[in-house]
Amino acid sequence: MSKKISTVAAVMLLVAVNYNANAATSCPVTYAQLKAELKSAQAAASKNGGFDLQMWGTVVNRDGDVCAVAYTGTALGEQWPGSRVISAQKANTANAFSLPGLALSTANLYSAVQPGGSLFGLQESNPVNVAAAYKGPSKNYGTNKDPLVGQKIGGVNVFGGGLALYKGEILVGAIGVSGDSSCADHNIAWRTRHGLDLDHVPSGVGVPSGSDNIVFDIDTAGKSAGGWGHPVCNASSATANATVLTEAPLPTAHSH
Repeated sequence: MSKKISTVAAVMLLVAVNYNANAATSCPVTYAQLKAELKSAQAAASKNGGFDLQMWGTVVNRDGDVCAVAYTGTALGEQWPGSRVISAQKANTANAFSLPGLALSTANLYSAVQPGGSLFGLQESNPVNVAAAYKGPSKNYGTNKDPLVGQKIGGVNVFGGGLALYKGEILVGAIGVSGDSSCADHNIAWRTRHGLDLDHVPSGVGVPSGSDNIVFDIDTAGKSAGGWGHPVCNASSATANATVLTEAPLPTAHSH
């Protein structure tokens, strides 16, 4: 009996290794690349418009498989623990609801999913894969051994921090960033994507027109003029986003 169990275990391990290897081959970035660019983007500090907190970042490929999970601090506890899974949700959302010809950031979805919005209920449509989210020892979280890698995390998140990734105008996956205000999350994700040279966005609903940038058009009654608006997180949100657009401009692809 024990020999049969050992054989089954060996087969299961081989399948898991092959699955992770196949996922890795289709990933747009490596763990090292994500880590480096995420740290660089977070280091912009007050220019991101948040609380200058440490961040989590996750990248998924076009199939929704997690490619890499990283954090910017020197130790695991320096980032909000809950933001690891949120960053993965954001990556999943931006990938799941973007197309080769139209990018939607998680920030673009905020108003659309509110009661009366055009996508109301979307946030309930794809539940998180809980077994994958909390698998394995915490010491591996945010490292190149993170158990999320090669797994489909699922989940839908509808505030700033998730952006689709385009390589030469080809949709190759998405990035999710979490750990600060949602506006700062968006700005840090924007800088990180730019650093990875994966921001060749074909079209979108954001500002400037044709981008997937955050839209601050919600009035005092809570209504978004265009239907894709996101709340202003603090007084510096708009200024910080304008700075990001200057320092990390989109390639001309977004205006095609």
